[in-house]
Amino acid sequence: MIQPLRSLILATVAVAALFAAGCGNKEDVVLEGKTEGIYLDVGELKYQVQISRQLNPQDTEDREYLTAIPPLERRLKPDETWFGVFLRVQNDTEDTHPLATRFEIEDTQGTIFRPVPLPVVNGYAYRAVAPLEPKEVLPAPNSTAGFGSTGGALLLFKLKVDTLALRPLVLSITPPDGGEKGHVDLDV
Repeated sequence: MIQPLRSLILATVAVAALFAAGCGNKEDVVLEGKTEGIYLDVGELKYQVQISRQLNPQDTEDREYLTAIPPLERRLKPDETWFGVFLRVQNDTEDTHPLATRFEIEDTQGTIFRPVPLPVVNGYAYRAVAPLEPKEVLPAPNSTAGFGSTGGALLLFKLKVDTLALRPLVLSITPPDGGEKGHVDLDV
């Protein structure tokens, strides 16, 4: 009598363990990154900030990121600075999905900054003109942005210099379907 009871208990424990193991295979959705480099699940795509940094228009590399910006837009006020966020986006699904088009940087005082539109001829610019195909990555590895030192497509911001001290600066990414936003603390 004890043997069948023991077998029943062991069988129950084994089934429970298999059930628990099956539940453990479900991937968690990541919407918050306390540092750059974390993949955020925004909509159906994964977004990763490769690097973010202040840009110096006098530097040879940084000057390329500012290519073809109209002269009036290119001018900075004495209290402003250029700030670049370089993004990588990947589609790990078997379906085509639209890219996010709404990004914001918020400082600790609640001030919001939106990207400066970049001309079509800027080979580093983040462009959401076409959906991302299955298993595709933005920027394309053989593109100017993908081959460059940052490995990411550029979102260009004009920030107030004082904002750099109001950390953390948080980049918000709104999915095209209006679902939950992703947020990442930028390394300034």
